[in-house]
Amino acid sequence: MARAQVFARKTKETHIQGELNLDGTGKAEINTGIGFLDHMLELFAFHSGFDLSLTNQGDLHIDAHHSVEDIALALGEAMNQALGERKGIARYASFFLPMDECLVRTVLDLSGRPFHVFKGFFHTSKVGELPTEMVAHFFKSFADKAGVTLHQEILYGFNDHHLIEALFKGMARALRDAVAVVGDEIPSSKGVL
Repeated sequence: MARAQVFARKTKETHIQGELNLDGTGKAEINTGIGFLDHMLELFAFHSGFDLSLTNQGDLHIDAHHSVEDIALALGEAMNQALGERKGIARYASFFLPMDECLVRTVLDLSGRPFHVFKGFFHTSKVGELPTEMVAHFFKSFADKAGVTLHQEILYGFNDHHLIEALFKGMARALRDAVAVVGDEIPSSKGVL
């Protein structure tokens, strides 16, 4: 069964379309209107091994908030749908991601129960046109719709580009491990996720 999902989200603030394939090869075609976010999603696709295409037409003349949030919601919902009943997946994963001077830890559970814990801070207000205050909000919005318990911690580092990149890559690598098919049963003693 293909673990892929075509997705769309249209509001008065954004119009997002895309496709996510969990069994891809890391190909990405991204155009969010926010260059640094494009870069992060391209890295996310590459390091997760997921194929991801995504376009956004958002009210960027106001600011990036609606676009960043809605992209995360749409991508999270696509992840949830692509996982289906989550039969046979590894479910749990963790990953330490170093990037130059920084180190980030990501721990997650594809439990179907959304929760997000973020520990860390940034030193600047923006990287490119991406407000750093929206980074944790992106991951929370994604976790809410994907049904993921997601814990992220910046252990140390000072370059915000590196820190954000490590967070995206770390989540990608953890998701790559967690979605891996390792059996044929639902990975829960309850029999359902």
